Parts: sequence; structure tokens; C-alpha cells
Amino acid sequence: MTYLDHVEANKEEMIETLAEVIRMKSVLNDPVYLPEGEVYPFGEDVQNVYKRTLDIGEEFGFETTNIDNYGGHIEFKGEDAKETFAIIGHLDVVPEGSDWEHAPYGAEIVDNWMYGRGTTDDKGPVIACLYAMKALKQANIVPKKNIRLILGLDEETGWKGMDYYLSKTKAPDFGITPDGEFPAINGEKGIIYFSFARKFSENKNSKGLELTSIKAGNAPNMVPDFARAVIKCEDRDAYDNIKELGSLYRKESNYKINFKGIGKSLEITTHGVSAHGASPESGLNAISIMMKFLGKLNFAFEETNDFVCFYNKNIGFEVDGKSLGINLYDEASGPLTVNVGMMEMTNKAVQLVVNARYPVSFTEEDIYSGLNILLKKEKIGLIKEKLQKPIYKEPDDPMIKTLMDVYQNHTGDIDSKPLVIGGGTYARATKNIVAFGGAFPDDEDRMHQKNERINLDKFVLMTKIYAEAIYKLTCI
Repeated sequence: MTYLDHVEANKEEMIETLAEVIRMKSVLNDPVYLPEGEVYPFGEDVQNVYKRTLDIGEEFGFETTNIDNYGGHIEFKGEDAKETFAIIGHLDVVPEGSDWEHAPYGAEIVDNWMYGRGTTDDKGPVIACLYAMKALKQANIVPKKNIRLILGLDEETGWKGMDYYLSKTKAPDFGITPDGEFPAINGEKGIIYFSFARKFSENKNSKGLELTSIKAGNAPNMVPDFARAVIKCEDRDAYDNIKELGSLYRKESNYKINFKGIGKSLEITTHGVSAHGASPESGLNAISIMMKFLGKLNFAFEETNDFVCFYNKNIGFEVDGKSLGINLYDEASGPLTVNVGMMEMTNKAVQLVVNARYPVSFTEEDIYSGLNILLKKEKIGLIKEKLQKPIYKEPDDPMIKTLMDVYQNHTGDIDSKPLVIGGGTYARATKNIVAFGGAFPDDEDRMHQKNERINLDKFVLMTKIYAEAIYKLTCI
């Protein structure tokens, strides 16, 4: 049997293994400190799926390495190998969000689709790569390079685990990360996180309408699908007027907005559509829905009105950064995108966490210079946070060409070209790594959204693609 035959023979086992890891929730949590001194840096849930994946690798006959529970790898040793080919994936997932039609950690299979958080980002592709390695081993192929499946544990949040792992081990020579799209990714936009923040002066005017709080968003790299605000006013009749405005707003815009009395206050909630922060145009930002409505109200505290106005004037529903003064574009990678991922506001301060993806020919200074021009006119501070610089390979790079050939061989798709994406993958973690799969060109993107799912036929297909790519890059 060839290695591709073994992939087909392992189909049912692969699906069972994927279901097992999908049922294991692996959202970042607080560290766990055990009495004997061992630490789970990313919480018990992440640790459990990490340990189980390492165990599966050992069951397949591979060597495993665990670096202090910050990350590790499953390795298929090459014969007298002097180079290491890496597959860098991650087992952590973003929070599940709400309104799923199927249990987010149920791994339910309906009409040949498996539903669950992580099915596409990134547990599904990781398991596909592990079974691709198994198929090569079952076919008695001995690679000329070491094949190392590296398991990241906090890719969705901070990359501390990968940084720690790479500080303790020799970096691979080249490789892929199965955390993007097919046919092949030859570049990734720069990713920058920053916050707009303002401290409010003491509000001595207790009369009139007051905005006491806003809370929204689960992660900077997700389009928030829910926002909650609380307002209060001594004149309770004002609430009826606000509800009437809300009813009209709902009718005119078709946005979801609801009102509920809580004690002496009025709660306002808005519902949008979640999406990956790399493609905010695919979602609908609940913060923007909320702020547009709040802009129809007149708050007694003028600084509240000022900030609401700032948001609606300079952000609103835009995803290209035009009104922020940062609408950049280049031919290789397209336009900059902006996502307001999180917001927290009280009567003392406000902070907006923004995630922007910028074209490969620009730098972070191009972003900050544009923002600073705008903020000179505002009483709003800019907090510089996380940065991931862009990466880019020419489409005719030898590794890109090999990956393209493999993809085309299995799909017959000769029209698709190498892509530059807005997503941030572990291709940036070390040198000479590119993203390769696992989403196919015609797939509906549900990463970071409700009802994330994977087609099981495509799950098998991607495993075959990974098996051949690994073979061509390490065994010939």
C-alpha cells in the first residue's frame, strides 16, 4: 500500500481522533500550579488536549518532546538527517461565542460535516498532518529529513508558548503551518494591536442621562457579536423614549438591539455577526451597532458624547481605516483592514482594543503616523500593544512551487494562485515557514465564528495533500 492508500484506510480512525480532541475544550485559562512543582501555563483544559495529542504521537511510534508544558513536538526521525522540516500547528482555540446550532465541543456529525470549535482552526489540520506522518511511516518510508509536528498552545492569544519552546530547542530549517488556506500562502499582512483610551474627568452632574458602562468582545482578533451597555436616568420616562428610538433604529437598520430594565437602570444589548479579525468585512460588529445607537442619545456628561462621536465619525462600520487615516494598499497584498475587537467603558475611563492587518510593503510606523495625526485633535490616548511584522515570499519560490504542484495534483485546481492573507499564523514564529491549508478556496469561512465545521471528505483530502507535500519536501 502507498502512503495515500494508508490515509484512506485510516479514515474512520482519523475522524474518531478528531472528534476526541474537539470534545476537549482548549481555551486559554489561568495557569495551574501543582503541589509537586509542575505548571500548566495555559490552564488545565489546554494541557489536557496537549498531553493527549502527544500520547497519540507516541502510540503511532513517534518520538515526543515536551518543553515544560509550554509546547512540544512529535517527531518522525529521518535517516542521518541534518535538516528538520517542521509542521507548526496549534491546539488552543478562541472562545466559542454564542448561538451555536450544534454543541461547540460536541463534535457532532451532520450531513458529513463535523461541528465544533477548532475543527478548522486548528485542530482539524493538525490531526490531518499527524495522520499524514502516520501514513508515511506505515508505508515504510524513511525520510531524509526529520519531520517535526510542533504543537503550539497559545497561538490565539500571545505566542508565549511558542517563544518559550523556540528558546529551548533548535529552530527548524523550513516548514509549513496548516493554519491558513490552500493552494499556498506566500505572504501574510502585518498585524498590529493598539488601543484607544481616555480617562474621564469627574462627572459632577448627576442629573440627566448617564452612560455607566459598556462591555463587548471576547478577543481582539474576533469581530464581536455581542455588546452590552447600561444607562441610567432619574427621569424614568426617558427610558420609554429611548426604547421608542431603539424600535425605530431596529426597523430602519434591521440590526438586533434589545432593552431590559435592571433595577433603576436600563440595559441595552446589541447582536452582530462574529468573524475572524482578518476578515472583518465578513462579520457585523456589535460595538458599532451599539455606538451608532448611542449617538442618537444626548448624555448629560459631555465627555461621553465626545467619545461616542469620535467612534462614529472615525470608525463606525468601516473596516478599511479610511476615517482613521490609515487606509493603506499595495498590489501584492491588497488593503489594510481594521477590527475593533473589544471595548470596556465605565464612567471613569474607556478603552477600545483594535486589531489592524496592513499590507506587506508597509511598516507599523505608517500606521502610527496616520493615527497620531488624527489624535492630535482628540483627547484620546494611543496605547501600542502587540506587533507581528509582515512576511512575504515571491510566488516562484521553490517551496511555494512545490506546494502548489501538490495541491493542484490532488484537486485539479489550476486556476488558484498563491495568496497573501490577513491572518497571522506561526509562519512568523521562525524563518522559512509558510502557511499551507487547511481551508480550501470554496470553503465558507467559519473560523472564530459560531458553527465552525469541517467537511469530512475534505478532511481526508487535506491529509492526502499534507502527506504528499511532506513526502516531496523530506523524502526525495
